[in-house]
This record gives sequence, C-alpha cells and structure tokens, in this order.
Amino acid sequence: MHNQLSMPSRYQSIVSTGSEWVKDVPLHWHSLPLCVLAKIKSIVNCKNENLLSVYLELGVIKFEDVDAKRTNATSVDLSGYQLVEPGDFVMNNQQAWRGSVGVSKFRGIVSPAYLVLDLDERLDCRFANYLFRDCSMVGQYLISSKGVGTIQRNLYWAHLKRATVYLPPMLEQAVIANFLDARTTQIDQAIRLKERQIELLKERKQILIQQAVIRGLDPGASMRNSGVEWIGEIPAHWEVVRLKFLFEEINERTKTGEETLLSLRMEKGLVPHDDVSDKEITNENLVDYKLVRPGQMVMNRMRAAIGIFGVSSRFGLVSPDYAVFDIKERAASNFFLRLFKSPLLGTQFRLNSKGLGTGASGFMRLYTESFGNIKVALPPLSEQLEIHRFIDSASDRLDNACTLFEQQILRLKEYKSTLINSAVTGKIKVPGVVEPERQDMEMA
Repeated sequence: MHNQLSMPSRYQSIVSTGSEWVKDVPLHWHSLPLCVLAKIKSIVNCKNENLLSVYLELGVIKFEDVDAKRTNATSVDLSGYQLVEPGDFVMNNQQAWRGSVGVSKFRGIVSPAYLVLDLDERLDCRFANYLFRDCSMVGQYLISSKGVGTIQRNLYWAHLKRATVYLPPMLEQAVIANFLDARTTQIDQAIRLKERQIELLKERKQILIQQAVIRGLDPGASMRNSGVEWIGEIPAHWEVVRLKFLFEEINERTKTGEETLLSLRMEKGLVPHDDVSDKEITNENLVDYKLVRPGQMVMNRMRAAIGIFGVSSRFGLVSPDYAVFDIKERAASNFFLRLFKSPLLGTQFRLNSKGLGTGASGFMRLYTESFGNIKVALPPLSEQLEIHRFIDSASDRLDNACTLFEQQILRLKEYKSTLINSAVTGKIKVPGVVEPERQDMEMA
C-alpha cells in the first residue's frame, strides 16, 4: 500500500506567494480573491426538495444518510431553507472553521444558517471540493469566524471573501481531481478494511469472554443442563446460584461529603469524578451519598443492561442511585465483572429492570431484589480466577491488535490529508499534468 501511494514528483517552476497559508505555488497558477470565484446565492421557498446537510468528514450529504439526526425534519418549517444545486459550495456558517463545508453533488435544500455560494466557471467542481475542504482553506475560515469558545463560531463572509485562492488551469484541475479521486478511493478502501478487521477482533473478544464465563475453558469437560433456559449447558461440576447468595447490598452513607466522589465509566470502571468531569460538586451536596470501600462491586441501576459495573480500588463516594455490594468469598470480583458486562447477562438485566421506557433510552432500573433473583453459572473459585487470567491475557492480545490497526488507520488518514493538501496547493505535480515551459509562462 505504501509503495502504491507514494508521493508524485514536484513542479520545476515555483513562485513564492507571501501567504502564510500557501507558501509557494507553481509559476503558471493564478491567484484570485474568493469573492471572484464564489458568489452568495439565497433561493428559498423550495420545500419539496430533498433535505441536505454538511458534515465535517463527509461534506454535503443527503439528510436521510445522516446516522445521528439532530433534527426532526418533519417538524421544521422549511420555507426559509435555501436551494442547493449540484456544483454549489455550501458552508455550515457555525462550523466552517472546523472544515464543515463542501461542494454539493446533489440538488436539495439546506438550513438558513448555511452559506450557499455559486461557483465561477473557472473552477472544476471536484477540484473545488478538495480545495475548499483542505486545511489551507479551513485555516482561513477559522480566522474569518467570530465567537466565544470552541463549540460554534459564526463565519464572517465580509472578511473571508477577500481570501486568496490559488488555481491551476481548468484542465489541470480536472487531472488533479481525477488523481485524488483514484488515490483517496484506495486509501478509503484500506481504511474500511482495517475498520472491519477491528470490528471482527472486538466480536471475537466478546465471544471469547462469553464462552469462557458461561462454558469454561475446557472444551472436553463433561456438561449438564443448567436448568436455566438462557444459560443452557454448563460444565458438570459448576453450580447454578442466585446472585443474592453471592452479592449483599451495603447501604452506608456519608455524613460530611468529604470523601472522594467516584464516577462509574464503561471502560475505566470507578474513577475520581474530577478526572472525568469539570462540574464541581460541593461537600454539602454530597452528604448522604453512598460510601464505597475497596473490593466492593458498584452497579449503575439504570445502565446495568449495558454493563456499567465496577469494582472499587479505593475508599470514596458514589451516587445514591447506584447499588454497592459486598462480594462473598466464593465469588471472584473480576470474574463477575466480566460476566456482568457480557451481552447474555445484559439481556437478563434488561428483562428484570422496571420502570418507564426501554433500554438505555428509558428510565429502567435494576432493583436489588430483581438483581439478586437472577441465576448464574458458578465455577469453583480457583476456576473463576483461572478464567479471569485467561480472559485478561487473550483480551490484551486482541486489544493490542486493535490498537495496531487503529494506528494504521490514523497514518492512512494523515497521509490522505497530506496528499490532498500537496495536490491542491501545488506541492506535488500529479501524473498527467504537463507543466508549461518557463519561457512560455514568461511570454504569457
């Protein structure tokens, strides 16, 4: 992949621009202010068109293709939405400084908060999409935006329109766009393959954990029916017990609120609240919070179904809505932490929760009585510890493999960004580009 995606050659004749965004460009490229190449247009009252949106990594896409929709389109007055035609340059007015812009391939309508610009005929639309989404332009959107903080900044078009754009001739733009289409497609395919490999590794890890905590490590072990439908067969020497015989709820409360407040997280377990939140909570507001001691199990009642459990390694406080349990001697905390995070137990926790709504989106609570009545398969303590060690070792190997793929994805994304920037700013001469002779440029 690296050899296939190596950088092309450089232009022979380069001229300094004096710009902080693009230091130099090929001698035959032209410089124009953005306002010459892009004119604001605003055509409204086009309600029957497809709704479009602009996203950071995707550019202009159809709203129906947005995975996490922030707006219910059926409840919005679309009369003020602006018409976008193929080839129009669309900028999210509040997020352009982050790169949320793009040249549209589609006809549709966008929010009144966006800028819709008609592009000059001297721009190849595909080249323009790469150029306007490149960091050399995004930096100029940032300094042309006003606002407080890092959530949203309003684009100031009166400033941005004076930004200088450096353009190759139209034919060269098309050659560059063809090159980038082909190369970025290769890179994106490689990224998708590695993302799929990560998904498969995570699935393998989940299956491995669930198999170990439900069936054990010995594939040749004698099996028997557990008598519990959702558990099925278990090793013959394992027991089936209710959780109330392994976990006893403890309800100690703080009188001062001076202890360290702990917060429960999916991956990290119980961590100091100050490490994961900027929200300050006074000691007075923590009075009557639950005390938790090292070795105790903590359960988020409302999110037990998705595995929000933790074993405390320190003395501290947790929310009154959490459940705190002492763990009996014949139960290994880390074994049960793995078991409680498995999808199989998650389903049982969900079925035994009570309240309004469903799943994580509702107000469903797993009360201690219901938790305690759930039956689980219990290996001998020594086997629980052996299973835990096996899972830890196997998980480390699979996690390391995932990390390696994630690093490769990051490098591919960085390469893609560098390649686009180099091509649209003239740092490289892509295959197929014919550079004019210097004397021809001087005569012109």
